[in-house]
Amino acid sequence: LGIINRTSGEYSWFSQPNSHKHLKRIGAILENPNFYPYMTAMDNLKIVADIKEIDYKNIEDKLKLVNLYERRNDKFKTYSLGMKQRLSIASALLNNPEVLLLDEPTNGLDPQGIAEIREIIEQIASTGTTILLASHLLDEVEKVCTHVIVLKFGEIIYSGPIDMSLNNFGVLEIEYKELDVLTELIDKYDKIANYKIEGGILYAELKENLDASEISKYLFENNIFPSSISIKKQSLESKFLEITNN
Repeated sequence: LGIINRTSGEYSWFSQPNSHKHLKRIGAILENPNFYPYMTAMDNLKIVADIKEIDYKNIEDKLKLVNLYERRNDKFKTYSLGMKQRLSIASALLNNPEVLLLDEPTNGLDPQGIAEIREIIEQIASTGTTILLASHLLDEVEKVCTHVIVLKFGEIIYSGPIDMSLNNFGVLEIEYKELDVLTELIDKYDKIANYKIEGGILYAELKENLDASEISKYLFENNIFPSSISIKKQSLESKFLEITNN
């Protein structure tokens, strides 16, 4: 956004040389909402519209989008943290941006506030707006984002679609006392990529979507009756720790 001068590297907006005019095609909220506390939501957004040199006609629509229309004439100081964050999003959308930048949009919110922001983000994205979201709440990133970039000390250490970054088929966990017999049978099962043994439990990566009952049937037919069997999906958090630890 040009707020801080870069020390190295290059970037461009819309595949063009950087220009101040590109900011008119971008909306952004920083981590902490910043409005006049003794003014209403409507009046605060009118000031933002004046600064951006845009018409007031979008204000009511954006307040409806973030579910603040009924509170549009209430002073900002009476808003909860979640409402303040939603007003920030409405402010960033006033110019109908092609790209929306969100910096920690759910920071400090309770579960209900997080769910409200998530729903708004999904609604905005469905209109074709590109959203760049910075967050340390990886569960939320996993729920709303299509692609992820992991940064470490300013360097990109992973970049790609979220569904490609995770093992979508899950990890099979089997607990059985005779592991040598179990591994011999697992070696013959063509739906498993590879496996390892840790703490008396076999962990296997699946090549495709499977139900635990299907694997149970396969084991039972070969006279193996495990103490427990389950399939667990890999979370973005576990993948993040795996990437950053390496």
